[in-house]
Amino acid sequence: MMKRREFITFLGGAAATWPFSARAQQSTLPVIGWLDAARPESASVSAFWKGLSEFGYIEGSSVAIEYRHAEGQDGRLPALAAELTQRQVNAIAAIGNGPALVAKAATAIIPIVFLVGGNPTGLGLVKILNRPGGNITEASLLNTELDSKRLGLIAELVPGAGIVGFLVNPDNPTTANKVSLVKAAATALRRDLQVLKARTGFELDEAFAGIAQHRIRALVISSDNFFSGQGKRIAALTNQYAIPVIGAYRDVPSNGGLISYGGSLDDSYHQTGLYVGRILKGEKPADLPVVQSTKFELAINLKTAKALGLSVPQSLLVAADEVIE
Repeated sequence: MMKRREFITFLGGAAATWPFSARAQQSTLPVIGWLDAARPESASVSAFWKGLSEFGYIEGSSVAIEYRHAEGQDGRLPALAAELTQRQVNAIAAIGNGPALVAKAATAIIPIVFLVGGNPTGLGLVKILNRPGGNITEASLLNTELDSKRLGLIAELVPGAGIVGFLVNPDNPTTANKVSLVKAAATALRRDLQVLKARTGFELDEAFAGIAQHRIRALVISSDNFFSGQGKRIAALTNQYAIPVIGAYRDVPSNGGLISYGGSLDDSYHQTGLYVGRILKGEKPADLPVVQSTKFELAINLKTAKALGLSVPQSLLVAADEVIE
């Protein structure tokens, strides 16, 4: 029979050994660095993990993740990227144009998978789409090129809107190009364009508060990683100020806003997870071609349209992927 002192000594040794063993196991897991400007919707993160799980990677058991969110303050991104490179993560998932550019500048060694809304060659992230080269590859939404299309859709829904607002994030490196394209589209549609800016929740509230002052009758919200996490807030502001709004992401109409048109966020996050999984299995990002969205979703909230006194054309109802009644 084990004596009491021996038993206590055994327990003490086990208590010291088990946590060390657990820590050793944890330290051997591959680590993914996650870099974004704002926290994404939980559904999108789930889509990322679904893609990753298809290669056998489950958070906490076969892979670890280091999250770095700038909380809407793009100026924090370089320091957050530096933390991930110093941590020597096995791969970085960079979500959004700003995080993508910062991650590329931070390391030429650690594999990076970007999820961006603009043209990746135009942003200077890659030179050739089918063979990106270096340590990077992408899952691109191509939402930037759709802002003019969104203007056309909201103009069709609100034909009497002489002045249309265009809400942008001034910190997004593609903003100047977006504004130029949408201004040209507004001129072609014989609409006046008023540019509004927001990069934080407070500035978003201020932008909506200025709508009446600028006599804006409809609003286009640009594709941007910051706006992709603000669906509920945007929908609430839409109702508060009774303004027809079109967003790039489906979370706008699903939360009570009017309409959205853009690439599928869930599909793109899923593809990002797939690419990170392939890299962890040993593939090189240089050999993984940039994947661009081929699925674009149109969603309309009929209840909101009715509350705003709008009649939705039958052509839009037929074309819609989702009609919320």
